[in-house]
Amino acid sequence: MPDSDLTARAAELDRADPLASYRQLFVGVDDPDVVAYLDGNSLGRPLKASAAEVSDFVSHTWGSRLIRAWDEQWFDLPLAIGDRLAAAALGAAGGQTVVGDSTTVLLYKLVRAGLALRPGRTEIVVDRDNFPTDRYVLEGVAAELGLTLRWIESDPCGGVTPEEVRAVVGPRTALVVLSHVAYRSGYLLDAPAVTEAVHESGALLLLDLCHSVGSVPVDLDAWGVDLAVGCTYKYLNGGPGSPAFAYVRAEYLPDFAQPIWGWMGSARAFEMGQGYVPADGIRRVISGTPVVSAMIAMQGTIALIEEVGMTAIRAKSVALTEFALRLVDAWLTPYGVEVSSPTDAERRGGHVTIDHPAFKGMAERLWERGVIPDFRRPQGLRLGLSPLSTSFTEVLTGVAAIRDELARA
Repeated sequence: MPDSDLTARAAELDRADPLASYRQLFVGVDDPDVVAYLDGNSLGRPLKASAAEVSDFVSHTWGSRLIRAWDEQWFDLPLAIGDRLAAAALGAAGGQTVVGDSTTVLLYKLVRAGLALRPGRTEIVVDRDNFPTDRYVLEGVAAELGLTLRWIESDPCGGVTPEEVRAVVGPRTALVVLSHVAYRSGYLLDAPAVTEAVHESGALLLLDLCHSVGSVPVDLDAWGVDLAVGCTYKYLNGGPGSPAFAYVRAEYLPDFAQPIWGWMGSARAFEMGQGYVPADGIRRVISGTPVVSAMIAMQGTIALIEEVGMTAIRAKSVALTEFALRLVDAWLTPYGVEVSSPTDAERRGGHVTIDHPAFKGMAERLWERGVIPDFRRPQGLRLGLSPLSTSFTEVLTGVAAIRDELARA
């Protein structure tokens, strides 16, 4: 298809996009130094409203209310935001989700507590292409407790299937840890079928939602997922290092024993008494004082998700990735570029990965042009498309720049 036709198609898609107006709510969308931001699956753009909210936090909530704000709102903020996020984007009833700590720390807590819920079982299942943090935490826990890791050798251009899960789980399996959307390929796990396969063996499933929350509908309660963890700085636009969230299915909370005991997760936090007794419910996941200042920005995006709905967000996400694949096919495959993501939208999350040997040294040149994807070894570029802040013209501009760089290679 001629360039002019694709350019016209991008403009047509932008005009017809029911979410197009939301793009203007984000900082930097008209910045001439960034003509195509294709890394929203690593770090989302900030909302313009977040600047005012952070300023108000410093000058009023913190600056004026001072220590009184703990009693007025901060003490319950991790639970309050958790419930809002659960209702808006996780398909979870209240009282099962909490915000706080990094993804790594929450993953460790949930892994250790999940294993304790299946005493006598000695194996943890994970796939070779899961995100490094997930694999490293599990390797550390297995070494710490003398457990065995069972590895799923999944397709690096796809992901884990229910059949592959059934082939590796058994009576010794305590916990299965998988990503809902694979960080490299963008493969979208068949979560209901995988959950069923895990439960058939008597094990628990811990789902990593880092690359799906805010771009892909999630229905944790209905799927029967046992545990979940996810970050808030990608599609939730919480800012670099914003705290992660943890989900613990209600039925497990009475016996849920996470290993990092801290005063804020105790039953009587302000009594400062001898001996740790965990709080009732999801609060027991908390350890020390939560990072209140880092919970501000994500609340604006949660409000947008509440307003727009995940169905509309997913529809825009699919349309963006479909258009990206169309551009790749027209402009990049003649240069030998290969698509390393599922072409079926039903099995694809919010980003597309493409591979070519020339990509290894290309990302820096693209960044200099204001086109910002990210590089994933050994030779992949990820195109991360945020439904609320990415336009179709932006995608076209970015892929055109990649084509130009390939032509110069």
